[in-house]
Amino acid sequence: MPVAARFQTINPATAQPGKAWDGHTPEEALAIVGQSRKAFEGWRRTGMAERARLMHAAAAVLRARKDDFAALMTAEMGKTLTDGRAEIEKCAGHFDWFADNVEALLAREPVDIGGPKAFVTFNPLGVVLAVMPWNFPFWQAIRFAAPALMAGNGAVLKHASNVPGCAMAIERVFAEAGFPADLFRTVLVAGGEVKPLIEDANIAAVTLTGSVEAGRQVATTAGGVLKKTVLELGGSDAYLVLEDADIAAAARVAAAARMVNAGQSCVAGKRFIVIDSVAEAFEAALARELAGFIPGDPTDEKTKFGPMVSVEARDHLHEQVEQSIARGARLLLGGVVPDRPGAWYPATVLTDVAEGQPAHDEELFGPVAAVIRARDEADAIRIANASEFGLGSGVLTTDLARGERIAADELEAGMAFVNANVASNSRLPFGGVKHSGHGRECARYGLLEFVNVKTVVVAG
Repeated sequence: MPVAARFQTINPATAQPGKAWDGHTPEEALAIVGQSRKAFEGWRRTGMAERARLMHAAAAVLRARKDDFAALMTAEMGKTLTDGRAEIEKCAGHFDWFADNVEALLAREPVDIGGPKAFVTFNPLGVVLAVMPWNFPFWQAIRFAAPALMAGNGAVLKHASNVPGCAMAIERVFAEAGFPADLFRTVLVAGGEVKPLIEDANIAAVTLTGSVEAGRQVATTAGGVLKKTVLELGGSDAYLVLEDADIAAAARVAAAARMVNAGQSCVAGKRFIVIDSVAEAFEAALARELAGFIPGDPTDEKTKFGPMVSVEARDHLHEQVEQSIARGARLLLGGVVPDRPGAWYPATVLTDVAEGQPAHDEELFGPVAAVIRARDEADAIRIANASEFGLGSGVLTTDLARGERIAADELEAGMAFVNANVASNSRLPFGGVKHSGHGRECARYGLLEFVNVKTVVVAG
């Protein structure tokens, strides 16, 4: 008889154990999925006005408990309280935006076919299973849940094993807002127990944010039972620093892009590809900017960034840094593991980064910036696109027309920002290409991922 896993949290700032949570057995998890399917049957017929009312109520719950939820993120994955509060506010705004816009976005679309009445309508698919990561523990889950529920679907969340408290708190948000019982549920199961959930007849589709390997496994399982997937996977976002860039401004954007969530973001800037003629000046400016990012107590309002998620993650990042240096990279800043308990790592800059080094070839999921030199614009574009990833990207230049052309036409990525760091927004589609995944979240494009786009023709 399979037993439930137990989920022990670890405070990244101290490496000390926190609260432990009893998980669900595989049978309990499947039963929860079935309960969500039953709740969906009524929800799909609930009017848009009532769905929107409940979604606004969920936003109010988030805002009322902002401090509690921020503290929970700090304890479980090390996010600063300041960033945690901002994340909760972003989630509340996401609820509000979909509540206010989905009725119009999913309105029937008449089509003139020169005779019978014809239109396109949008029906919910069923229960969507979401497999989510720890780095934005509320935003990642709510980013999928708001459009999925507003479209009339049910939802089951399998969250990362190190944020069980956040996972259960999100379930309570929907309950406190007054959503139908079981419409949104959390299952506390290990990663190895996801396959039976995907295969269960009560799951209609799957969305995952995570590693390339996790995406491969989920896509393989879902494909075997012909279920729709949306995958947002790894990223090694390239920012091009052109020779006409304002170097000081470019360094500020690059530092902000690199250090979001202590560098632990799929869309954090990771590779800074700089034209040779301005490389030395940019490297010095970036090092100056990042030197101002001092890791500190995540509960202190003045702290710019806190610990990484775990000692294991920190040690893996440091190994990538050391291997890159051994293979020719040069250390400009940081790169030394602090002698203190917890998952601490300093803001770090590597230059002379080239092929064959982890800093060039792999995703660095932490506060390490890699500077790569390019001969000219064409060479910079080539380097940026010569990656298995294609999530976000950036262009730093004072020639806005040039930046727009490169961003729109040249960079192989799902998102490209000119003179700004990549960020998700409820109103813009979010997702990538190549090994960064497929499908989109947010905006109307994300909404349409989990609906049946149905043609209706009425003759006579």
